[in-house]
Amino acid sequence: MRRLFAIACLVLLSTAARAETTFNGAFTQGGVVFGRTDPGSRLVLDDIPVKVDEDGVFVFGFHRDAPATSTLTITAPDGSAETRTLNVAPRDFKIQRIDGLPENMVTPPQEVLDRIRRDQAEVAAARAADRPETDFRSGFIWPAKGPISGVYGSQRILNGQPRQPHYGIDIAAPKGTPVVAPADGLVTLAATDHYYTGGTLILDHGHGLSSTFIHMDSVAVKVGEHIRQGTVIGTIGATGRATGPHLDWRMNWYDRRLDPAFVVPPMPTN
Repeated sequence: MRRLFAIACLVLLSTAARAETTFNGAFTQGGVVFGRTDPGSRLVLDDIPVKVDEDGVFVFGFHRDAPATSTLTITAPDGSAETRTLNVAPRDFKIQRIDGLPENMVTPPQEVLDRIRRDQAEVAAARAADRPETDFRSGFIWPAKGPISGVYGSQRILNGQPRQPHYGIDIAAPKGTPVVAPADGLVTLAATDHYYTGGTLILDHGHGLSSTFIHMDSVAVKVGEHIRQGTVIGTIGATGRATGPHLDWRMNWYDRRLDPAFVVPPMPTN
């Protein structure tokens, strides 16, 4: 009897000592969620392992077209597991239809397609970084200031063909305006002449979370550099397929496209 009582007390103590898993973020399409759980726990979101640091900190996100629910499995250090169903709120995105365009504006020639594929391969390799560091714990600031000229999730349908949605926030500002690192991170791509995106820089924030900066006039950092929040990383431009100078800021959690608006306060108006 005493042995059973002792075992029961140990179970109660183990349960009481377990940290509650907490979340801070947007459970919506394009949303970013930061959280904390018991150090040593293992998390899996929809079959994707979620890194947990030594303090129990983690991050994950939802794609633009994420379904209404997502499944999170939490396995505690003692091996006990629980499964949570996360509700993901839908969003309405702006859809623009444009008809009557010349075909070469809708479907590029083969040599251009080959170049685009090479660019995409470079970007995919840079975003494949899976660093254990949690640079995102620095928090986030706007990488540049200016009017918002484009929003996440909008999409064009050209001559009846849906094009890839816009996965970033466009910040309009004059050519040469400094761009700063919104959070700490490691430079994993510093390209100057991609076909669509021109000057393109990727900053990895750890745990699969990364920022991409597009249409830059200049890139001031190199691959392998660790950058602190607020450091100048380049300047705004209109390189690649851009109609005017602006910064297109995008975020990813692995291959899931996220909305940067969820990690920063509203853009200052002055």
